[in-house]
Amino acid sequence: MATTADIRNGMCIEYNDQLYTIVQFQHVKPGKGPAFVRTKLKNITTGRTNEVTFTAGHKINETRVERRPYQFLYKDDLGYHFMHRETYEQISITEELINNVNLLKEGGEVEMVVHADTETPLYAELSPTVVMEITYTEPGVRGDTSSTSSLKQATIETGATIMVPLFCNQGDKIRINTVDNSYMERVKE
Repeated sequence: MATTADIRNGMCIEYNDQLYTIVQFQHVKPGKGPAFVRTKLKNITTGRTNEVTFTAGHKINETRVERRPYQFLYKDDLGYHFMHRETYEQISITEELINNVNLLKEGGEVEMVVHADTETPLYAELSPTVVMEITYTEPGVRGDTSSTSSLKQATIETGATIMVPLFCNQGDKIRINTVDNSYMERVKE
């Protein structure tokens, strides 16, 4: 059993009979009254975030989770199939358990977060950035930057659409931030 002094970002805890990860926390010592810890918790099953305040020294129930490297194989009517990178064990999970599923392509690597005691997969997250090829975009017209944002829509190889700068063309490889699905840079071959 851990206390509020053990809280750190990324820690998985059980709160109100559900699993949460700690996204953010702050120890606060007001001038008057007891110290407390303000946290932002993300529900693993629903993805919703809650702000919860614990008094200093409050006991919290830490849950053991393991992060394992998996490679995406294919998708069918049973779900998304992954293979462990070291043991070659295969598992399938539903779409709801994958963060940013629209940026997942065959052969892509994910980090699967698994409940250590029950061996059940909790969620899969992509690496912070992925490299994708633009399969379709309108050509950028020279001098067409009069609007406040000089971005245009582009379809990438997974079928997702993101906003890219006007100088990006069909066939270009770009780096995408998987946290907010935003363009980062053009990748040289």
